Amino acid sequence: MLYQWLYKLSEHHSLFNVFRYITFRTFLAFLTAFLIGIYIGPRFIKRLVRKQIGQSIREDGPKTHKKKAGTPTMGGGLILICLAVPCLMWADFYNPYVWGTLIITLGFGLIGYVDDYLKVSKKNTRGLKGKVRLFFEFLISGVVVYYLVNAGYLSTGAYVPFLKGVIIPFGVLYPLFAAFVIVGCANAVNLTDGLDGLAIMPVIIASGTFLILAYVAGQAVWAKYLMVPHSPFAAELTPVAGAMVAAGLAFLWFNSYPAQVFMGDVGSLSIGGFLGALAVFTKNEFLLIVVGGVFVAVALSVIIQVVYFKMSGGKRVFRMAPLQHHFELGGMEEPKIIVRFWIVSILLAVISLASLKLR
Repeated sequence: MLYQWLYKLSEHHSLFNVFRYITFRTFLAFLTAFLIGIYIGPRFIKRLVRKQIGQSIREDGPKTHKKKAGTPTMGGGLILICLAVPCLMWADFYNPYVWGTLIITLGFGLIGYVDDYLKVSKKNTRGLKGKVRLFFEFLISGVVVYYLVNAGYLSTGAYVPFLKGVIIPFGVLYPLFAAFVIVGCANAVNLTDGLDGLAIMPVIIASGTFLILAYVAGQAVWAKYLMVPHSPFAAELTPVAGAMVAAGLAFLWFNSYPAQVFMGDVGSLSIGGFLGALAVFTKNEFLLIVVGGVFVAVALSVIIQVVYFKMSGGKRVFRMAPLQHHFELGGMEEPKIIVRFWIVSILLAVISLASLKLR
């Protein structure tokens, strides 16, 4: 909103013309988000400590995590502040993809907040019932996607990466498919959040990847040259993704090992929903499997463990699920697990960007 007011001043001073450039506003969004996070971060954490909002550790988790009990949680609220403020300042809020992304992100954040609040108030790790949480996640994402499709802002085809011109037409079923992508991504990130800084860096890397994909999709010439679906609305997601990259970095400043604060479900669900929304709005629903490969692997480890446990009468594939705990129980130190997951995320991001030419 602020940029629109400043851009109007270009009628009187050509200097303000710079605000019409998405690249410049992306830089401003990045800088604003990071500075806000670094400035209010210590105060935010102190407030959590004063209110005794501490993390509850699951009894069946790794024993090394017991020392983390009481660490301030719900730090994802800091990420949401660092994301929302720059978006209101430097993004075109009249763009349907911008407010659609923010509704999904903040809506999932609210669900996560309720979940965290129940865990903190009852001093256990159960929180909101899974079915209730999934219902509201599908409701929020489904309604947003349904509106955008019916308003003509979003197509109902899903492009297959690395294959030229291959599109899967979902038609009327697309809102359900898109909601599944968004909800699945949110819960995969939620499962990955378990070690200090483990989830936030892959989110930063994935957001940076979607920043590039959104910019390319929004430029007609580049989109045609690289054979990606063109959408004039997608380009405006570039400063939004830039704000998330910076918000994640600011949070990592306090969340890196040993963590001063945890993001909680208010953070993991919201940023997971954010990535899912970017994938849907930039028409990279299937590419999300590669971009967020770390999250996919973690989610699959849980599914495999549960299914095999039930079918085999109590046997396990992994020492413990999610996947990161399997490596912990195998003797690998937490910092090494975290950094290696980061490295894999970078490699997957490079592979994902390669899809721009491999079509």
